[in-house]
Amino acid sequence: MDPVTVCLGVAAMGYGAYTGLARRAKPAQLGKLEAMKRFWGERAGVAVHVVGYTVVPIVLGIVLIVRGLQGAAVF
Repeated sequence: MDPVTVCLGVAAMGYGAYTGLARRAKPAQLGKLEAMKRFWGERAGVAVHVVGYTVVPIVLGIVLIVRGLQGAAVF
């Protein structure tokens, strides 16, 4: 087990969860979300933000945790 990789995975999952919750609770707090909505429109801007700041970090976190538990190291 590589604890650094597992910790990075937990941090990535936490970040993804935070942005998902913050987008629902206080969307005005996320400046990049508002900029993406202005640039791509309401639906596409939210979709890009969800994928880039919620889905990708959560998936990356899961992969890092699994690989870290298997002994793989990021550094």
